Amino acid sequence: MLRIYDTRAGHVETIEAGRAVRMYTCGPTVHRPAHVGNLRTFVLTDVIRRVMERQRVRVVACRNITDVGHLADESGVDKVAAQARAEGRSPREPAREHEQAFVADTAALNLRPPEHAPRASEHVDLMIELVAELVEQGHAYTVPDGGVFFDVRTFPSYGEISGNQLDALRPAHRIEAVDPRKRHHADWALWKPGDGELTWDSPWGRGFPGWHVECSAMSLRFLGPRIDLHTGGIDLRFPHHENERAQSDAVTGHEVVRHWVHGEHLLFDGRKMAKSTGNVVLLSDVVAAGLDPLAVRLAFLEHRYRAQLNLTWDTLRAADRTVRRWRTRVAEWSESVSAPMATAYAERVESALDDDLDTPSALRVLRELERDESVAPGAKFETFLHLDQVLALDLASDIGKPRVLPPGAAELLEARERARKAGDFAASDLLRDELADIGVRVSDTAEGQVWS
Repeated sequence: MLRIYDTRAGHVETIEAGRAVRMYTCGPTVHRPAHVGNLRTFVLTDVIRRVMERQRVRVVACRNITDVGHLADESGVDKVAAQARAEGRSPREPAREHEQAFVADTAALNLRPPEHAPRASEHVDLMIELVAELVEQGHAYTVPDGGVFFDVRTFPSYGEISGNQLDALRPAHRIEAVDPRKRHHADWALWKPGDGELTWDSPWGRGFPGWHVECSAMSLRFLGPRIDLHTGGIDLRFPHHENERAQSDAVTGHEVVRHWVHGEHLLFDGRKMAKSTGNVVLLSDVVAAGLDPLAVRLAFLEHRYRAQLNLTWDTLRAADRTVRRWRTRVAEWSESVSAPMATAYAERVESALDDDLDTPSALRVLRELERDESVAPGAKFETFLHLDQVLALDLASDIGKPRVLPPGAAELLEARERARKAGDFAASDLLRDELADIGVRVSDTAEGQVWS
């Protein structure tokens, strides 16, 4: 069974799966395109799903779309509305466009679509019901202007995910004074008064739900009161997931989520990917650079999900070369005599994946198999395709395609042939390595060099 690091428990735990596992993932806020840093979390969720499905466990996944006013910019204005205003459009128009782009990106990365993908804007009624129940149970309180706040002191175990103790929490450094409407500075808004297109009528007046409410309301609606796995980026651990846990557990009276799993930050060229630093890279930028989008997936798999990843263009180019080389190898092996899968190698890869998703070790085993001349090509073919059910790198996509040299390869082959004729075998070996880097394997025969 899959063993994975549970953030709340603080150690690796075994996922005790029955016939089905219910998994919730905090989805994108569609006020702008998702960059590759955002996408890392969703690749993590997909790998978890594929590993569990390999173990014949059905996964029921829910991933929301945040398309209403939950996130505010520094001026306190909703980000979706602010972006739409800047573009001179209705807030719903850019939200739908960014949502469609996000779905296209997930498809390009071979992410299995979730069974449920609810939009927050279409389920505000669920959020109002949840807030009303929390007020009735004494976990929330109303204020004169029509706002509603969660009373954090009614939830004694607050802070178990992030390790933040309630009595040690202080107001955020950017807040000059504690909101006088709050009973405790760590209380958060469940309903905010307001007017405009992204607002709704409620028992407390017109307004919109607080950011944290949507995940509680929609996860409980679509997955029920017992959720096996909740995934998200490490930046959501506090306060979002702490607040979500408090809301869900308070309204149900029990621990809703069994395991909390978080993926670490992605850096690009050593800096956090952000608009302010000017290093935002979209998946479309990767494709425009002539790289396969699945090179991004492989680059993620080359690192542990719990470790920060410093992505660079060199890293992506190297991953692109590996993806293309493996596809070429699989196409070559497909023409060989059929042979049983290399079980020992497959078991080592699967064992690494079960061990807290140790994808770097799994990939090292695959490279070892690729080089192992004692394993029949047909066995390599069966093993790579079997494991690609989890890796999802489309390794069979070159089967049946005519073999065409990649750009620059013909010139390298000619240079190598001249080096061999001149007896410069050191140069010949270097050129062989260069060709291997772009996916061309060269062998020397009595008739001269041949390539594949």
